[in-house]
Amino acid sequence: MKQFQLAVPVTVVFAAGSLPGDLPRPLPFREMREKETVLNPRTRITSCYEVVFRSAAAQEEAALNAVTVQEADAALHQLQAASLGSLTLYVIPETSLLLPQGVGVYVGKHRSALVRAREGLAALHARLQQVIQVMSFTTSSITAALSDRLPASQLSPDARRHFKSSLGYEITFSLLNPDPKSHAVHWDIEGAVSRYVQPFLDKLSFVANFSVDSQILYYAVLGVTPRFDKQSSSFLLSAHSLPHVINPVEARLGSSAASLYPVLNFLLYVPERSHSPLYIQDKDGALVGTNAFHSPRWGGIMVYNVEGPASPPASLPLRVDVDMVQVMEVFLAQLRLLFGVSREVLPPEFLLESPGNEGLADWELDRLLWARTVENIATVSTTLTSLAQLLDKIGNIVIKDDVASEVYRAVAAVQSAMAELAVGHLDSAFQASKEAVTSSERAFFDPSLLHLLYFPDDQKFAIYIPLFLPMAVPILLSLVKIFREAKQRKKEPTKTD
Repeated sequence: MKQFQLAVPVTVVFAAGSLPGDLPRPLPFREMREKETVLNPRTRITSCYEVVFRSAAAQEEAALNAVTVQEADAALHQLQAASLGSLTLYVIPETSLLLPQGVGVYVGKHRSALVRAREGLAALHARLQQVIQVMSFTTSSITAALSDRLPASQLSPDARRHFKSSLGYEITFSLLNPDPKSHAVHWDIEGAVSRYVQPFLDKLSFVANFSVDSQILYYAVLGVTPRFDKQSSSFLLSAHSLPHVINPVEARLGSSAASLYPVLNFLLYVPERSHSPLYIQDKDGALVGTNAFHSPRWGGIMVYNVEGPASPPASLPLRVDVDMVQVMEVFLAQLRLLFGVSREVLPPEFLLESPGNEGLADWELDRLLWARTVENIATVSTTLTSLAQLLDKIGNIVIKDDVASEVYRAVAAVQSAMAELAVGHLDSAFQASKEAVTSSERAFFDPSLLHLLYFPDDQKFAIYIPLFLPMAVPILLSLVKIFREAKQRKKEPTKTD
């Protein structure tokens, strides 16, 4: 039975004039709150919130007197030594002008939020719980991390959209130009990746290793003929035809054949002149605003139409300079979705600060790490269970010392990760879970075990009997003949002179 205990350190800081009148005892004090979720008879999750209530220090009060809420968030971040997975919630007076009118909660770019005081402790507790649900892990995010081990009835429609946890990922940006005679397409992919994608990947470097490459494919078509719409004088790709686009395009990419890690494909398609402009429709028949779509655990495709009137043949090919800001906004949003960085539905009066150029807030990184740590532990459990079942089936197996040591190391790392999760040390828990995955895979794919996996004893008989049986029959017949002749000679009377 897998029982995960996840502890979240939460600090609630009261600014001057924000204390509820019905506090149970003087500040500071500590509360422990637990919530148990049973996913199935063998898996349950216990969420532990260790909440510390205290008054704001003088430096924090000064930061909360900033002109704008963004300045206050930046100043508070400089004062904090918040660890991964922890949250700091600042309660400010209900009449404070720091938050805009109609905003009750401001969630910043780091691991803190500003909450407008409410009447009574019960109302404040309810609001704080909403903030924690937005900024920390939820049942749905943990369930999505265990999606391959739970029945589909327990999962949300998007639970299997994100890529599974891995030690590395390869990201490929491809420009598809099916009509190079008409369009000379130029894109500054190197500058765009450096400006928009690399800061996001740098933020995720703690999670996995990343490699990025790009390519241009000429005469690469989608494999689906779009429908011409006379009313709009444009070509349309309906939602039901989108799944048929992936396979023909993927055959041209050739990026995942020799890859050790999962590959994320992002394709920019400039439609041929005879099929322009080309638009994507959703399930309801409406045009998709971004003119793009993504495929779960694969990547995304964006259609980039060439603007301007049709050029006379003498000026072809038409030079096309791709607007990389527009393109990378779409690809970065798809990248977030494919990594499982999705936000919960915001309650009323919530204001979320944009993560900026990094594309990922600190608390969003923590949400991802919670889910990936749980997923890694479950993966190690599955791998070691499969290895044990394999070894039980093979009676004459000899396990080498280095394989045994990897198994012991994986078990110890999993136990360490579980213990660190239980005390709220997300950083060390995630690192231990990565070590456990590495050790378990080394043990499972050790060369000394692979030949037993693919060449068991029953296959030895199946291979060698057809080989040696034709050779053994003449030998056995010769031995029988020799034996009979020797026996016959013994029966004949011996002649004496």
